[in-house]
Amino acid sequence: MNEGEYAKMRALEDRYWWFVSRRQMARNWLAEFAPEGPVLDLGCGTGALLHELQTAGREAHGLDFSPLAIDFCRGRGLSNLTQGDAQSLPYPDASFQAVISLDTLEHVPDDTAAFAEIARVLRPGGVLIFNVPAFRWLWGPHDVALHHHRRYTPGEVRTRLGEAALKPERLSCGVFFLFPAVAALRLMDRLRRTNEVRLPEVGPGMNSALVRLMTLESRLISRVPLPWGSSVCGVARRGVSHS
Repeated sequence: MNEGEYAKMRALEDRYWWFVSRRQMARNWLAEFAPEGPVLDLGCGTGALLHELQTAGREAHGLDFSPLAIDFCRGRGLSNLTQGDAQSLPYPDASFQAVISLDTLEHVPDDTAAFAEIARVLRPGGVLIFNVPAFRWLWGPHDVALHHHRRYTPGEVRTRLGEAALKPERLSCGVFFLFPAVAALRLMDRLRRTNEVRLPEVGPGMNSALVRLMTLESRLISRVPLPWGSSVCGVARRGVSHS
């Protein structure tokens, strides 16, 4: 993505509701589906999730395509960092019990190769926890600035998982309750014809309320898949007999 977006991410990700709730979802699913074993944060960005995992004592590794992202992670004092490509992961087979990929796979030119590589580095029975942007009709300047190659439908995600022999354990749209507002903002950005990523400013009280709303949504997803939203999220497991 554009280099300036990394600085914006580093400034916001520790507190802004979107980043906070996304990490909370990933940590909760990690505790549920893969409570032990090494974890790869694929597309670790500026390091907020990796910092939380390492601070909690989990063996966690971070990989990002951008050297600037790796520099931000080093600035946090993080370890186990690698600059690399999701299409050719620099790890041996069956290295991780879990791979977490939050808003990363849409950046990869060949996502089929990336899903296959994730399956390869997962241990038998290991899980992929992921989040990707949803629905091509939401495409706009936001996607251009972040260098996205695609947005997904749940069916397209299911296809990619199946091609990699990863079985969905949980698959849903996300940002369900806020979807009308997100869709309106995407339309406004398209009309403004700007390639700048613009996150709506919210005060501390509203930010906390949005985190609580997204927490409620995550609990709901654990019970039933949601039919619409601006993202597709889920958990998929590598079969024990996968080779």
